[in-house]
Amino acid sequence: MTKFTRYLSGVAIAALTATASYAAETLTISSWAGPTHGINSMLFPKLIEMIETASGGEVTGEIKYGLAPPPAQMDLILDGAADIAWIFHGYTPGRFVTTKLIELPGFEGNAEAASVADWRVYKAMFEKLNEHKGVKVIAMMTHGVGQIHTSKDVKALGDLNGLKTRLGGGVVTDVGAELGLIGIQVPAPKVYETLSSGAADAVAMPVEGRKSFKLTEVAKNLYEMPGGFYRGSFAIIMSEEKWNSLSPEVQAKLESDVFGETLSRLAGQTWDTIDAEGRAETEAAGDNSIREASAEDIAAFAAITDKIKAKILAEVAATGVDAQAAYDMIKAEMAKETK
Repeated sequence: MTKFTRYLSGVAIAALTATASYAAETLTISSWAGPTHGINSMLFPKLIEMIETASGGEVTGEIKYGLAPPPAQMDLILDGAADIAWIFHGYTPGRFVTTKLIELPGFEGNAEAASVADWRVYKAMFEKLNEHKGVKVIAMMTHGVGQIHTSKDVKALGDLNGLKTRLGGGVVTDVGAELGLIGIQVPAPKVYETLSSGAADAVAMPVEGRKSFKLTEVAKNLYEMPGGFYRGSFAIIMSEEKWNSLSPEVQAKLESDVFGETLSRLAGQTWDTIDAEGRAETEAAGDNSIREASAEDIAAFAAITDKIKAKILAEVAATGVDAQAAYDMIKAEMAKETK
């Protein structure tokens, strides 16, 4: 090999080394649901794509599973073990109060409308309370309206009384108490096991769970309340340390093109899509049934809704914000999105 050839080889190696040193930074996205769940198969891949586009290829992401149980996701981010995660507020009672407002039954609109309204009211009225202290909130979202899925046939609202029911936490816990449900708290990934073992008779979940968590096999009866019994409140959060390590230019692009209302809307759209899939799965199952609440039961639940609404408004007001104004804002923003 001549000196010139050796020189060219050295230049090539140096070029490859330089290229490697500029490889995209990879954000670790922690998820506690299975790979086939819509959040992991639809939302997060789209989020990664959006991050790559907005950052000009400087930043990407990778989904990792099993890093921590669902209630520990926020602590995972605080400890620096992951960069992005999604949390269900009801899994950590007492840590979040204002997030219960969007969970109330009675709001009209789908998950997309609710998620957008949730982000707007969070930015306008709740962010200053710093309930997500130590992390950066990059989206707020709700799942589709929650219904009751049972292993026993339920013909009327009163039939729910006494059923051992998995309740995720938050407002659904209050709803369950009013309906006479015997609450069992287990994370969503444990629902199938809990029902199949007979440890629970029912579960409160959005309709997407009929596919995502195979409820068509262990809770063959879907009892629906028009407008739902509740909604579930989530946030997508990011490590502040990781955020601060990004360049100002990348931060600006992520804020303008990816995070906030944009990601909240996309998350809501994802829930709406997988809700439709869950319904289709139920309708296709020959041994599943869907029963809608009667006019009498709708009226009875409306009275329960009023009672729970008063309780949650008082809890939110105790934080120092105008709870009624926040409620009215959610209702108005959802109406805008539903037109």
